[in-house]
Amino acid sequence: MKFLLITLIAERDAHRPARERLREVVANAVLAEELGFDGFGVGERHERPFFSSSPPVVLSHIAARTERIRLFTAVTTLSLLDPVRAFEDYSTLDNLSDGRLELIIGKGNGAAQAKLFHVTAEDQWDRNRESYELFRRLWREPKVTWEGRFRPSLTDAETWPRPLQQPIRVWHGSATSRESVDLAARFGDPLFSANVTNPIEPYAELIRHYRERWAHYGHDPADALVGAGSAGFYVARTSQEAIETYRPIYDARLALFRQVGVEPVFPTLEDAIERSSILVGSPQQIIDKVHRYHAEFGHEVMHLHADGDGLTDKQHRQTLELFQSEVAPVLRREIPSRPFPTISPLGGPS
Repeated sequence: MKFLLITLIAERDAHRPARERLREVVANAVLAEELGFDGFGVGERHERPFFSSSPPVVLSHIAARTERIRLFTAVTTLSLLDPVRAFEDYSTLDNLSDGRLELIIGKGNGAAQAKLFHVTAEDQWDRNRESYELFRRLWREPKVTWEGRFRPSLTDAETWPRPLQQPIRVWHGSATSRESVDLAARFGDPLFSANVTNPIEPYAELIRHYRERWAHYGHDPADALVGAGSAGFYVARTSQEAIETYRPIYDARLALFRQVGVEPVFPTLEDAIERSSILVGSPQQIIDKVHRYHAEFGHEVMHLHADGDGLTDKQHRQTLELFQSEVAPVLRREIPSRPFPTISPLGGPS
């Protein structure tokens, strides 16, 4: 199994300078590489309280500070973006990172960002599909002639710079949508299940649907690739220590949900540990829980939260170190995963 750290760069403190939060994200990515994580992802949101409106800029800075770790978008909201401009940004990043980029795409969510980009609930799926189809061609073809609904047509259009990876691997992020699942299966792309808000069942059902559609489109079932998220993370030497440390963090999350009028799905930390994808406990408890989810999902990649979420810097580093020393080696050994793409010394995929 492979492990990513992912952040949406949320910031609840309105008085904290954005530069401090953004530099913290870069420092966390450097730490992730130092500790041996496989990837670091930056989400895309265009509304309060997130500072993640420009993932390619943040990831380019991370690329300059790291050498090995894979760089993920989580997710690139193609329903909001001009696919030509998105291609230019990410092709540039692909070159700057020496081919370490992987995209997770999705339609995105949030009323504020939809209003900002004049995207509606009625057209967001069509926009996502059309943008991806064009983005995919732009990445693969030096000249593209194309016509669609949501941006001006192209005639023998050349886009620069040309990317280093050919092709790039694109994951499709999905929380609930069969539209994203079908798009991934149709093009033979991997699926990344959000696996955050609800119990395991709806996510497992969506992944089963992905595998069914994968076979429907004529792909080899053995080639299907799945990743999955987690709703929170803290590992300690004992379960008692983990729960004691994480409880105020979880209670603060519950209070925030209720403040904005959202009734929590898991009203207590104990309920979340039992029924949600949150990973809080001893190393063996985390290992056992990941195995239970893997039995349902068959996933080879999973993400943890990159941010401390209320932990001190010392606690945050210690829990990541403990994960890498006592949890990750066991899961890597017991749950095999395919290697990430790499760029050969001659500049092509290997």
